[in-house]
Amino acid sequence: MSETRFKALKDLPAQHLLLPGTPMCPGCGGLEVVKQVYDVLGENTVFVNAAGCLTLLATYPFTPFRGSWIYTAMASAPAGAQGIRDALDILIAKGRLPPAQNLDVVVLSGDGAAYGMGLGPTSAAIDRGLDFYYLCYDNEGYGNTGQQTSAATPAGARTATDHGPVGFAGEKKDLFSIWVAHHPPYVATITSADPVDLARKVETARGHAGPKLFIALAQCPTGWHYDPKDTVQMGRLAVATGIWPLKAYAGGRVTHTRRPKPKGERPPVEEYLRAQGRFDHLFSPTRNEEALARIQARVDAYWDAAE
Repeated sequence: MSETRFKALKDLPAQHLLLPGTPMCPGCGGLEVVKQVYDVLGENTVFVNAAGCLTLLATYPFTPFRGSWIYTAMASAPAGAQGIRDALDILIAKGRLPPAQNLDVVVLSGDGAAYGMGLGPTSAAIDRGLDFYYLCYDNEGYGNTGQQTSAATPAGARTATDHGPVGFAGEKKDLFSIWVAHHPPYVATITSADPVDLARKVETARGHAGPKLFIALAQCPTGWHYDPKDTVQMGRLAVATGIWPLKAYAGGRVTHTRRPKPKGERPPVEEYLRAQGRFDHLFSPTRNEEALARIQARVDAYWDAAE
């Protein structure tokens, strides 16, 4: 980015918090989530970016944020957030930083780090009561390196490392429940396809001190194999079919902020699966009735228990 272009971007109106021209894949659901969250939190924010897809937001020495940004290794973002939060608190206590210039500390992590190698450091940060936001953009695979299977990959999805006739034979890890087991002040699932629900949850989280944790569906055209123009529709389908529950944990209880239609009225999960190339093998050349029924039954059982 040239110096002239950088100065021009800096002169954009204040509401354009995330500057244009970021080198991300077209239709990236994770980028949409970050833009929407950032619009609510504002520029008095420091993003602690764990290695992953959204590391590509920055091109040294520039980032698209009007606030602050720091890069960390994949598992180190919660520890980095602790150091930044401690430093800010010390500077404020010593009168060297006006409280009005305090920053919200936000960990930005893909599912590879959040569900896997960074889970231990995140657990420790929650236990310490670290006052931070943790935003996981969940594209259900190691998207930055070719969409290999992660602990967030759903059953039946084909990835670069599970490319057989059944796709991934395991199940997606329930990170929401793992986080809730720590009893933090706030946990929520979000999607950029429902910006009102997302904004309400981020605003609610601002009223809580301590760990505020978000799992965001990050639709991924390159890894999921669909047209980038369908990213919003893909998020809506995930919610409508019930495969991506929108919910929040606070005050010791879980509530669903959006409920799909009752069983028999809501769209079948296969409408969501059929729209993505990573599930093509479940429909062609032979329809895999067993796998489809198993995926549908899991979703139905979740909502039956949530009634």
